[in-house]
Amino acid sequence: MRYVKLAMIGAASAAVVMALTFLAIRSPEIPSIPAGSAQKFDMSLIKRGADLAALGDCNTCHTTEGGKTFAGGRDIPTPFGTINSTNITPDPETGIGNWSEEAFQRAMRTGVDREGNYLYPAFPYDHFTLVSDNDNSALYAYLMTRTPVRAPTRANDLSFPFNIRPLLAAWNMMFLRKGPFTPDPSRDGEWNRGAYLVEGIGHCGACHTPRNWLGAEKTRQAFAGGDAEGWHAFTINAASQAPIPWDADSLNAYLRQGWHGLHGVARGPMGQVVGNLATVSDQDVKAIAVYVASLMKQPSGQQRKDDNLLVASNNTSGTGSKPQSAGSQATAKVESPDDAGAVLYASTCAPCHDAGRPVPYGGINLALSTAVSANDPRNALRVILDGVPATSGTRGPIMPGFSNTLTDQQVISLAQYIRTRFAQKPRWPNVPDPLRKIRTEAEASTSSTTR
Repeated sequence: MRYVKLAMIGAASAAVVMALTFLAIRSPEIPSIPAGSAQKFDMSLIKRGADLAALGDCNTCHTTEGGKTFAGGRDIPTPFGTINSTNITPDPETGIGNWSEEAFQRAMRTGVDREGNYLYPAFPYDHFTLVSDNDNSALYAYLMTRTPVRAPTRANDLSFPFNIRPLLAAWNMMFLRKGPFTPDPSRDGEWNRGAYLVEGIGHCGACHTPRNWLGAEKTRQAFAGGDAEGWHAFTINAASQAPIPWDADSLNAYLRQGWHGLHGVARGPMGQVVGNLATVSDQDVKAIAVYVASLMKQPSGQQRKDDNLLVASNNTSGTGSKPQSAGSQATAKVESPDDAGAVLYASTCAPCHDAGRPVPYGGINLALSTAVSANDPRNALRVILDGVPATSGTRGPIMPGFSNTLTDQQVISLAQYIRTRFAQKPRWPNVPDPLRKIRTEAEASTSSTTR
């Protein structure tokens, strides 16, 4: 009981200190502007703002499924509860229509809105603080010329004490390192452009970097892998688990088209990112690829030899049948008839993955798949369950999902067989828990869309 009292006294004292801190540093309200007064912008500025919004993936978080673009309302799951994204259309009452550019710049740089309220870092202002004033002006021009949508923002659903918004002042003091971006003089312009985009408006670390118990990125483990809406955001530094090391060319192709024959397909939140990148310039995407590739470890001589053998194996039929072509049909073999996973693989996966056809017309050789080689099984499970849906208007791989045809035990058997056979790594230590969570989330999503 004594310890409980001490803990309560400590918590109360901390709250008082936080409240006093907030009162001392609270940002003032910035006066509103008359609705419609900020609608005159140069077209070239608006176009640059559109590109920046695509590079920042703004529409993904600020748009609900089937909703109006940038009208907000999307649930953003966090370890502390659910945050609802805000309306960033120029609606004067529910959006940012009465925000001056000064107010917009402040929100991007410091995470404080026009009224002086602290924003939750689910809005990645800890990255946006690196964006230049000129680029913020372009982004402001683009957003303020969108169609206004009246859509009030729903209240967040956060646990105590994370629902006390003023405490974010303390979070900023501990974790926000204000910009702007500083170029590295030892690197060329393309590398610095990529660094500016990746670290700033692209906020790649928001998903690909692990976070501490207060939700801040562990900067000493930058790009070491993280979580993104139930998916695992892969490691994109020297510890990458990709079977074939990434280079600038393969990254560029992957970011441009959403898949690469030696790596796999972008799905989940990353699929939305590459969908937006398809609308921006080749130069910006290549700069991003050059910068990210520089974070990767260069393969050794032996690694290159092993890579060549692995790539060569990708050009042959997996089960010994000749490549599928007109007038011929690859017939799958069961490698281990007593293994339930092997039988399932032969009947559900091999007709595409072992047919000898290159991506996107055939399935990737799973020995090349990062999802199969990664320590976290979530992405592989999601692909087995949901497949790879066709993308409208673009050429890319497709795959059926098996969520309605395979039982949990069959999914586990199949996943573990693929893991041990193709990645040649030990079975994943825990598959039932993430599988159960994915199934539960899918049921909840289906229920919410049918109400």
